Amino acid sequence: MLRLITIVFVLAFTIITNAQSPSFKTYMNPVIPGDHPDCTINKVGNDFYTTGSSFNPTPVIYHSTDLVHWEAISQPVSASWSNYGDSPGGGCWGGHVVYYNDEYWDFFGLGSSMYFVKAKDPKGPWSDPVKLKNPTTISYTLGRDNSIFIDDDNKWYLLVKNDPPNNGIVELGNDGQPTGVVYDLNWLNPLIEAPDKYLYSWAEGPVMWKYAGYYFYSFAINTAGGQKVMRSKTLTADESAWEFLGDLFNESDPLKGGSLFISPNHTSPAIMLNDSTSWVIHPVYMKDSYSWPGQGRQGLLNQVRYDASLKPVADYPINQPFTAPKLSSSGIPWMVPKSDFFNSDKLHPEWSFLGYTAKTKTSLTDRPGWLRLSPKSSTKANTIIKNDAEHNYSLITCVDFKPTSTADEAGLWIVRGDATMYVKLCSTINSDGKKGISFSFNGTEYEAENLLGDTTWLKIIRTNHLISGYFSNNGFEWVKVGKDFTITAIDSYKDGTFKVWEGTRQGLFVAGSKDAYFDLYIYRDAYSPILAECPANQFGTGTSSLSQGIKILKNIHPNDWALYAGVEFGDSDYDFIPDSVEFTASSATSGGTIEVWLDSIDTGKKVAECIIGNTESTNRFQPFKTSVLPVSGNHDVYLKFVGNGTDELFQLKWINFIRKPNKPNSSSIIERIEKVSIFPNPAKNKISVKADFIFDSVEILDMNGKLVLCKSFKAPSKSSSLTFNLSKGIYLMKVGKGNQVAFSKLIIDE
Repeated sequence: MLRLITIVFVLAFTIITNAQSPSFKTYMNPVIPGDHPDCTINKVGNDFYTTGSSFNPTPVIYHSTDLVHWEAISQPVSASWSNYGDSPGGGCWGGHVVYYNDEYWDFFGLGSSMYFVKAKDPKGPWSDPVKLKNPTTISYTLGRDNSIFIDDDNKWYLLVKNDPPNNGIVELGNDGQPTGVVYDLNWLNPLIEAPDKYLYSWAEGPVMWKYAGYYFYSFAINTAGGQKVMRSKTLTADESAWEFLGDLFNESDPLKGGSLFISPNHTSPAIMLNDSTSWVIHPVYMKDSYSWPGQGRQGLLNQVRYDASLKPVADYPINQPFTAPKLSSSGIPWMVPKSDFFNSDKLHPEWSFLGYTAKTKTSLTDRPGWLRLSPKSSTKANTIIKNDAEHNYSLITCVDFKPTSTADEAGLWIVRGDATMYVKLCSTINSDGKKGISFSFNGTEYEAENLLGDTTWLKIIRTNHLISGYFSNNGFEWVKVGKDFTITAIDSYKDGTFKVWEGTRQGLFVAGSKDAYFDLYIYRDAYSPILAECPANQFGTGTSSLSQGIKILKNIHPNDWALYAGVEFGDSDYDFIPDSVEFTASSATSGGTIEVWLDSIDTGKKVAECIIGNTESTNRFQPFKTSVLPVSGNHDVYLKFVGNGTDELFQLKWINFIRKPNKPNSSSIIERIEKVSIFPNPAKNKISVKADFIFDSVEILDMNGKLVLCKSFKAPSKSSSLTFNLSKGIYLMKVGKGNQVAFSKLIIDE
């Protein structure tokens, strides 16, 4: 942990004290990948906070210092709150974090009621939810996806929307409750054709901000798209005082047709920076033609510009690099799921529970360094999830699980928003009572017999819509399970009835009746192939048309770059070190050089340079390999492209970091693996060891494979006691007799 803090501090110091890295001067949307609907935003000093509807998953508050790089910092509503639901489309609607009278407040909707929670720090702890009382001065309830506006005189208001004809501005008191003062805007969305056709459909998700003496009020037509705006010199319910300005987004942008996104709406209020630029965060679906709408509404950042008549016009989210706000990122990495080694006593706020989850159903303290998940019931799985929005990654976990029936499952899954379709890779037991690994999707299942014991490594690789499953006993040598699945039915899912709101999620789950212990979670393994077509951010590059399920990164010219976020190189819990990096590339010119930078270009750390030579044709791809400087931890990997001239330098298909050779504790020395248990674990200076076979020796090795203790027994047995004097840390214990051996992790806690 200290090493990680040091890295972050050095990076932040470098960025602040030196010229802005070229990797931070521009950005590509989305800046918050994954379902981030009904976004709001607030500025407090030099910090920005956004949240929004989470629905069935528990809500997350994101923090940024530059509006481009975001981090999950807290969950304002607990999954164990008794009012929290457990069905798709339920849970929390809307959400707006504001700073008012020296406290942070988060307002959100559940059902047709509004609630707030409070905290002294945006990271929490947050109070229990308090329900807002409905003012008697309006005839409708307070609704759902609402927002907060704080005026210059410190009066604050809840912007209310509930059903098509009802919009209102509700004044709040210092206690967060309505005062009874209401500016009723029931004229805003008139009925134009009975029984249910209104001028602006639902006129939902209202937000308000102030600029140049005007109150600007903006609303979404509905979740399908469209954002309108009006303004007034005074805060009033008088229709004649409000001037309707039309569309907020630049719908006439000539590049609109080539955008990956469609019909932006449900925007946040506009916030103004010290340089007088204004910005909004908003959600948008990907176009259906790209077959990715199932991944939900991505969180986009766009600038708002005021024309000569002070009409606000927000940039349309075209598929081009935008100039970034002139702000410091303070070392926050790009927002994608991060690795987690479960070394804390609290679950990282990047994780959400799927629906109501009692506190007793999870623990990080039962077994330090492991996450325990317990099924919610014999028929209800328990899961922790993160947004699934990128199109290429490799998920890895290590699970300790003792199934006793076919209903007992624990492992990785990718689940559709309506929770009715998922791809699963899990440890289980088959109908013959044998332990196995199951890989399943949409009624098709592949099985592999598990001879590795209770502790198993699992890996899912996504290559666009193609999903592969693997298992291992050491995280190094992997065995494929069955055939690949194509999960377009998850990725392209579109619920036209709007009964389900959240997008696809990924994560860990347990089902049945047995607890599962998870040792780690890795989102993007450095040592699994990284698809070049899928940068999280880039400048200057483009992609080819789809061929055999993938695209090629092309249009690569000098000083272009591409970012691949959240790459895990290794840690004490994932003990690997890169030896080299290999690029699969083609070039019809003299080629160029790929510089590999960590965390930022020029101001970060350059760890490799690889020369890409001529391959005679852009269709002829070859491997190009170079060594890598020592790397550990989780990093954003930037590729900077260097060369001469104006011609395309090369095209790129795959990036693959290669590990140093296997360590002595690899499975290559294991002829047979049996069950072994240690109690207590963590231990201090004494343990009891039990195995499923008779053993006559115990060896303890450090994580570098060095032998630190060895004991032989004259009378072989299935159990023994052992005393020792070892330093605090993580060790590998080996028990054996002849060619029968078993391994287990031993944690020494002084």
